[in-house]
Amino acid sequence: MKRTRIIIADDHVMLSDTIKNLLEPEFEVVGTFVDGQTLLDAAPGLMPDVIVLDIGMPVMNGLNAGQRLKQILPKVKLVYLTMNQDPDLAAEAFRWGASGYLLKYSAASELVHAIREVLRGGFYVTPLMTRDMVGSVIQNLKHRAPAHELTLRQKEVLQLLAEGRSMKEIAYMLKITPRTVAFHKYTMMEQLQVKSSAELIQYALKCSIVAT
Repeated sequence: MKRTRIIIADDHVMLSDTIKNLLEPEFEVVGTFVDGQTLLDAAPGLMPDVIVLDIGMPVMNGLNAGQRLKQILPKVKLVYLTMNQDPDLAAEAFRWGASGYLLKYSAASELVHAIREVLRGGFYVTPLMTRDMVGSVIQNLKHRAPAHELTLRQKEVLQLLAEGRSMKEIAYMLKITPRTVAFHKYTMMEQLQVKSSAELIQYALKCSIVAT
């Protein structure tokens, strides 16, 4: 079975080595870089599935590097691991193609979980983010995809909502946090331009997005 290929980009070498050791039992780390420009130059040749990157890096910051990488490698998943809790910066990261956003003081196991989640087509938002921050990210995500192009993870969440499951139940069943469930739910409401859970489920049933 092909292992997921991962690149790590952070100007703190000791942290990069720690992340590499954390990920290597499950994933193949194909490169580590200390600045955005070197990452941008090398990534296309390494064909990564996921890039774990910081925002604050020398030469070229992670946001600019991520934006350009998504143009070159549109299928790559960007997972930001940063100290920065600024909601505008987080929203900007998602607007330019991020799939995940974690803080450096998150639990080590959370990064592995986040990578698994984005590989399934979902988004991952650390539970350490504030409610306002999540709301800001959702607002900026609404222009990212046409309404009918829901990800596999969004469809899974929607199916369980249609079955009458609570957000806590869905979180337990999908092995994600309740906040991530809420993130998917409200992102879908923005994408599909509906204003309530009932409207969301009605739309899904009408368009045969979920099974009855």
